[in-house]
Amino acid sequence: MYTYSFEKLEVWKEAKEFAKEVYRVTLGFPEDEKFGLTSQLRRASVSVCSNIAEGSARKTNKDKAHFTTLSFSSAVEILNQLILALEFGFVSIDTYKDLRYRLESITNKLNSLRNYQTK
Repeated sequence: MYTYSFEKLEVWKEAKEFAKEVYRVTLGFPEDEKFGLTSQLRRASVSVCSNIAEGSARKTNKDKAHFTTLSFSSAVEILNQLILALEFGFVSIDTYKDLRYRLESITNKLNSLRNYQTK
C-alpha cells in the first residue's frame, strides 16, 4: 500500500491522534451541546489534520503553506473552544491542560512546517 507524504509527517500523526482524543472527550459533553460545542470541537479538530493532508497534495510551496495556515487557524479555534468547555464545566482542568499541551505541540510543529514551506 502506498504511503502518502502527509502520512509521514509527525505533525499530521499528532493532529490525527488529537482529533481522536477530542472525539473521546466530547462524548462526555451534555446532550444539548451535540450541535453546539461538541460539533464545533470535533469539526475543528478534524480540520487540523485534514488541511495538513490536503496541503501536501498542492504543487507549490505557497499553496502548501496556505493549508498549513488554515490548519493552524483551526488549532487556535480549538483552543478558544477548550477554554469555553472548561469555563462551562464540560472538561476538568486536567483534561483541559492535557489537551492544551498537546495543541501547543501541534501548533509549534505547524509553525515550523509553515516556515519551511515559505523559504
